[in-house]
Amino acid sequence: MQRIMLRAKIHRATVTQADLHYEGSCGIDEDLLEAADIREFEKIELYNVNNGKRFSTYAIRGKRGSGEISLNGAAARCAHLGDLLIICTYASLSAAEVETHVPKVVFVDDNNRITGLKKM
Repeated sequence: MQRIMLRAKIHRATVTQADLHYEGSCGIDEDLLEAADIREFEKIELYNVNNGKRFSTYAIRGKRGSGEISLNGAAARCAHLGDLLIICTYASLSAAEVETHVPKVVFVDDNNRITGLKKM
């Protein structure tokens, strides 16, 4: 049996840009991608703290050190600039893997700068 488990989370990131006419995706500061071990083009789930919307897209690399969290294409309709997002990835794990699995959590400030890392 496989279980779908939280793999990584960027907690309460602030939306900095939205571009409805871009082809899609979520641009994420490369520092945040690395800290959370999220790969470019990996599927991500996003939870908008401000309005309760939940949606998915894929991650693309944003400029390192920029604090960028940009919603593009249809995702741009799911949040406003300044909204807080929880950005998650999940993995399918075997029962044995679940026993030792520890998700990565990246905490950020109002400018999307890393304030802490935690393994849950």
